[in-house]
Amino acid sequence: MDVPSELALRLRDRFLEIGYTIDGVRERLGDVAATALAREEIVPALRATREGDPLAVFIRLWWLGVPVSAAAPDLPLHDLIDAGLLARVGDTVQATVGLRPWTVSSGAEGPYDSDGSAWVVSDRKVRPGDPGLRADHVVGAGGASTNLAQLAWTGPVGRVLDLGTGCGVQVLHLAHRADRIVATDVNPRALRLARLSWELSGVPSQRVDAREGSMYDPVAGERFDLVVSNPPFVISPDSRYAYRESGFRGDEFCRDLIRRAPGHLRQGGHARFLANWLHVRGEDWQDRVGGWLAETGCDGWAVQRDVQDPAEYVELWLRDSVEQSTPAYRERYDEWLTWLESMGVTGVGFGWIALHESGSRNPVVRVEELRQRVEPPVGAHVPDVLRAMKDAYAMTDQELLDTPLAVADGVVEERVGPPGADDPSRIVLRQTRGLRRTATVGTVEAALAGVCDGEIPARPLLAAIAELTGQDVSELLGRAPAELRTLVAEGFFRVAITR
Repeated sequence: MDVPSELALRLRDRFLEIGYTIDGVRERLGDVAATALAREEIVPALRATREGDPLAVFIRLWWLGVPVSAAAPDLPLHDLIDAGLLARVGDTVQATVGLRPWTVSSGAEGPYDSDGSAWVVSDRKVRPGDPGLRADHVVGAGGASTNLAQLAWTGPVGRVLDLGTGCGVQVLHLAHRADRIVATDVNPRALRLARLSWELSGVPSQRVDAREGSMYDPVAGERFDLVVSNPPFVISPDSRYAYRESGFRGDEFCRDLIRRAPGHLRQGGHARFLANWLHVRGEDWQDRVGGWLAETGCDGWAVQRDVQDPAEYVELWLRDSVEQSTPAYRERYDEWLTWLESMGVTGVGFGWIALHESGSRNPVVRVEELRQRVEPPVGAHVPDVLRAMKDAYAMTDQELLDTPLAVADGVVEERVGPPGADDPSRIVLRQTRGLRRTATVGTVEAALAGVCDGEIPARPLLAAIAELTGQDVSELLGRAPAELRTLVAEGFFRVAITR
């Protein structure tokens, strides 16, 4: 595939002219068809685009992946066929790639149009009945792409590594705020399609350095201010598809990716990854992932967003490669389950990992599970999370008691109990912003939340609460630090004075 720059610019201009953008497609299809398309159901979209106007033709050709008449308007057929983007099929033409609009919320001046319109080039979406995936299949942008873009959100940043760029979507999100990006992939075909994604979306070619290679090999000896990756994390007995499977055993690819990251971070640099990890019989998954982070010597935060049992996991990825109706489905399913069982796997977790090369002699690590919706972009909260972890664990018990605390912004209290009861059966602190965590607390912690103002240290406030509630002051002060440390680490209380 060889797409001249002049043709890419003509396509881009035409996309903008006819409204082949996320908003334009949604408006053209209507709510019902657009919602169905988000579920990969294309029949309503086919019905909505029967009229054959230019936007309808582009939606059918580039998004839905169905043939259109070779006499369709506004298609530079010969140029697109010569470039390898279209193939003639009788008196119709069909796209050889998927070319979908994407939206980038830049929040700043950058290489995109003011509305954030961009386009992503990948292989066409494979549906039941289509030929199977090719080994070098390039998957398009989707939910995981959005998750990583949200996690990788930062302010202006210097040098960035996008490891495993795929169709190049993360570069689209990073280009407006990064000075320089190195984008790597083991699949040379992915790099070719990614370059077209960047060119169509107006990313200056001099801003991105695309390199072929596995893991960190293409950037040996180099360091970055930010490393991001949506890696081939799928845990599989073999490596059939480059975009999702690494060939490493179990979750060793993700472990190695995390372990080697500090060698490519500048002082103060960050790394943000999506990952899978195993739940193994007789082992705490938090210890497993926490061990990965501890090996780095960086401040680290790992969050499990979902966990699937082995059968759910295998079904997910067999659906991903559209193998449900193939003769080999049952055999492949059984082989995969047998392999997972041989390692004692009881489940597979999915989530994100953030590292910070802070230079601290006492790095802090936190591993937790968050199933609730969080306030986007989650990357904006990472510095606050790491700071709270530092504040919570850098102090001794006595230092914590002698430190003024304040309730974090957005924290509310909820009391649960029978109507008319004198005392609640449960008191909950809830974050209405950020990560939206909840914590069930006792009456002492609830009372402290009601009076701490960031000026008076916790010790005298807790002593006063003990006297009011008839508790032994020494006993209360002895057990309070453990509870307070957790509430500070989780962002319910904040340290008002930096020590």
